Amino acid sequence: MHNRVPASELQDRMNRFCARMDIDNPEWEMAAIFGKINLYYFTGTIQDGVLLVGRDRSAVFWVRRSLERAMEESCFPDIRPMRSYRDAALETALHPHRIFMETEVVPLALAERFRKHFPCTEVRSMDLQAARVRSIKSPYEIALLEKAGEIHRVVLEEEVPGILEEGMSEAEFAVAVYSLMVERGHQGIVRFGRFNTEIEVGQIGFGESSLYPTCFDGPGGCYGACPGAPVLGSQTRRLRHGDLVFIDNSCGVEGYQTDKTMNYMFGRPIPNEAIEAHRGCVEILDELATLLRPGAIPSAIYSAIMENLEPGFLEHFMGFGERRASFLGHGTGLVVDEIPVIAMGFDDPLEEGMAIALEPKRGVPGVGLVGIENTYVVTPGGGRSITGRSRGLIPVY
Repeated sequence: MHNRVPASELQDRMNRFCARMDIDNPEWEMAAIFGKINLYYFTGTIQDGVLLVGRDRSAVFWVRRSLERAMEESCFPDIRPMRSYRDAALETALHPHRIFMETEVVPLALAERFRKHFPCTEVRSMDLQAARVRSIKSPYEIALLEKAGEIHRVVLEEEVPGILEEGMSEAEFAVAVYSLMVERGHQGIVRFGRFNTEIEVGQIGFGESSLYPTCFDGPGGCYGACPGAPVLGSQTRRLRHGDLVFIDNSCGVEGYQTDKTMNYMFGRPIPNEAIEAHRGCVEILDELATLLRPGAIPSAIYSAIMENLEPGFLEHFMGFGERRASFLGHGTGLVVDEIPVIAMGFDDPLEEGMAIALEPKRGVPGVGLVGIENTYVVTPGGGRSITGRSRGLIPVY
């Protein structure tokens, strides 16, 4: 028997979503929710169906498969069976000309199948409204994030040094880390909101593998298994004496994910230049954490940090060469890449209960990517780390 998301939690989420829609789209009449992330957030189960939400606060979860599982897992008050969208349409009185959908998630073909029975003339996005609601975590959600964060801390800070062996491949290292995390309670999957983003275990690299270019929107790199699957880690790159070992990965419990980066010096210390670059990143992390307070503006935090960095340090900061990520941190939760983002253009103030992963990193030619990442909860006293306090560059000699 799985744990259920409490009915009171689901009701609060729905109320906040409808209130957000009222503010941003005063004339809205209906939202149709298809994506598994939002379906889980609002109903407590991931099934094939559609959640129809009306401005009058009516909400029905129409399930094609599996109704049995939905009824077993969910405390949502109104779950009904359907064979197709036709069934939902016949029993839904409201058929507005404008319907809000997750336009970042829903394929055009699925939207057209839905519109065959709900023939609206206009489809508009509700992605941002749902994301804003999800960005503020309840005590229930924070408790799950804390569980994930503790697993993350124990595995990366305490257990990984014991599994590093000279001659093991990056892929073997990834499998060993994955096994440890799942044994301790990791859900086994990492979810992103960004289209076509795939990851297995995390970004993993020995030495300069962590600088290899990827399409992933982040400062790190990963050589991967092959061009057709540039994830996991290389089967041929093996751990050598003197390597910097880099891992940036997520850990999830009941859907909620923390994000953390840790690195290790295998066999002997890395060059002093790289150690100093790492220390600079850790200092930035500490400064960023103190700024994670309710009312702080993400874009202002980003500007304050970036404007105070030395020009020489900026070279290869948050990436390598010209491949620079334009943020210093990002929200995390049911997806790893939630809002808010500590970057330009994000001007809504932080709120208490937001979960944000901070990740200042810097590439060092000939060595790899140094720096660190932890997940923090926004509090009046600044960011509270829920993934540990190690300073990184753990020696494994």
